[in-house]
Formats: sequence, C-alpha cells, structure tokens
Amino acid sequence: MSITILGIESSCDDTSAALLRDGMVLSNCIANQEAHRLYGGVVPEVASRAHQKNIIPVVDLAIKRAGVNKRDIDAIAFTRGPGLMGSLIVGVSFAKAYALSLGIPLIEVNHMQAHVLAHFAEDPKPPFPFLCLTVSGGHTQIVLVRDHLDMEILGQTLDDAAGEAFDKTGKLIGLDYPAGPIIDQLAQHGQPVFDFPEPQISGLDFSFSGLKTSILYFLQKKKNETPGFIEENKADICASVQSRIVSILINKLSQAAETTGIREIAIAGGVSANSGLRAALEKTGKEKGWNTYVPKFEYCTDNAAMIAVTGYYKYLKKDFVSQEVAPVARWRV
Repeated sequence: MSITILGIESSCDDTSAALLRDGMVLSNCIANQEAHRLYGGVVPEVASRAHQKNIIPVVDLAIKRAGVNKRDIDAIAFTRGPGLMGSLIVGVSFAKAYALSLGIPLIEVNHMQAHVLAHFAEDPKPPFPFLCLTVSGGHTQIVLVRDHLDMEILGQTLDDAAGEAFDKTGKLIGLDYPAGPIIDQLAQHGQPVFDFPEPQISGLDFSFSGLKTSILYFLQKKKNETPGFIEENKADICASVQSRIVSILINKLSQAAETTGIREIAIAGGVSANSGLRAALEKTGKEKGWNTYVPKFEYCTDNAAMIAVTGYYKYLKKDFVSQEVAPVARWRV
C-alpha cells in the first residue's frame, strides 16, 4: 500500500507545497515574495498576507503536477515552527482545514529538522549516524543525526546566524535583499584580501555578532579614509566576508567531526547553496577522509518537499497531531 503525503511550508516568505509518495518527491512548488526587496528584509505582515494569497494556488499546482487525486492523499505534513508567527498561522490553518475536509491525519514538522531530512528527498542519502551543519538566515546548528527522527544539537549560534551575517553585510555595502546569493556571485570575482576576525567561542557553538560589528567598523573607517572605497572594492569585500564566514563554519564542523569520530558529513539550509561553503566542504572532506553530502539547490532553501519527507517518516510511526495544534515561533529540534 503506497503512502502519499502533502507537505506545506510557510515559515517565512516562501509559500510551498509538495507531494511525496513512498518517499519519492512527485512535485515541489514554491511561490516567492519579491515585495520584501523594497524593504531590505522580510516584513512579517507583508509575508503573511502574501501567504494567504498564494497558498491555495500553490497547493493546487503541486497536486496537478504530481498527477495525484486529492482523495489519494493519506496525510498532510505542515511546518509548525520555528518561523514568523503570521506566516505559520496561514500554513497551519490551511493544513488543518484541508485535513479536516478530507478526513486524514495531520503531521507537525519542525522546520529545522526538515532541513536535515532534505537529504532524503533523493539519492545519495547519508548513512546514520551523520553530522549535519544546518545554516540559514535564522539558524546555525551542528546536528548529530542518529536516525530520521533522532537528532541532537551539538552546537548552535549564541546570537546571530550565518545567513543574517551575509544579509547584513549586503545591506552595509548597498546590495539588494536577499544579499547572500549576490555576495556569493561577487565573491567569485574577488580575492579575500581583507582580514576579518574569527570569534573565539569554546565548544561547538557559533557567534556572528562580533564579526558583523567588525565588518561595520571596517567599512565605516575605509569610507571615511577613501571615498568610493566600497564600490571600487566590492568584489574583494564580498570574497573576504564569505571566506571568513565559511572558515568559521568549516572549523566548527571539523571540530565536531573530530570530537564524535563521525566521517559522514552533510550541510543543509539556505546557506548550504553558497558556492564557497560547498567548495570548502568538498576540499576539507577530501583532506580529512569525509564522505560529504549536499542537497540539490531546490532542497536547500525553504521548500515543502523537505516537510513532506519528514512527514513521511513520522507517518510510518503514526506520529499524528490533533486539530487543536497551534503554530510555535520558536521550537527546538
């Protein structure tokens, strides 16, 4: 008997729906919100209103692309958190109503756990146990993954996330939002000639607030000394910032691998799409004898396929929730 899961993701500014059957992704549809570029960041009220507009067309499109009859859906998996409360409310409310109308169970999914399980959307899949560096605009974590639903956070950011450091840097040098992909592109045409400090944080935790402050002071000083400095050195600035963020991430990941003795190493989350991080992971993996895993780009950013994948493994354990379930803005793995 096959199992068909509808996944719904609405934690931030992307409305996404996906269909998965017996662990295979049939469709993965995403509606992006361009309006936030005008504000240089995600505006929660704008995001939640856009989700209300997008969610029905996106779910309908996902079902049609999958070639599935809605009556064949066995359960609905949805992002319960963490995320923006207004955005989550839209996705959770829709999932509850749709499940109720079809008479099928609901499956709550932790957004960060789903990023890790994005690796199981297609082959090659990492064997257990493995370490996963999960990096996004709101989170930076090193997770020990013992099984699909058995995870432990070994280290996480004490303040800001790596993705936020990229975006705030972009804002300082006049780039559009989201700045992370633009910095990645510019960095490929520059050299890491400017030295930014690496935070000295004990254990496996991260900190990016000090790095952001260092970049701010550096740019202010250079602008005062040399008008036009940022525009003339934009590619080198981006290469230098990216190099330091990547080195912070890889050094902590290397420390985690050494501490645990695990050689199966994965990355996930929006920042895992960064070419510098991918190249550094591959290079370090070859040096240290790791087996490394990186999801396809469409499974790195926020997407419903990873929600459906997580829902599939929870369905196998009959891990359902009632119609009383409510979204949670902050929710640990």
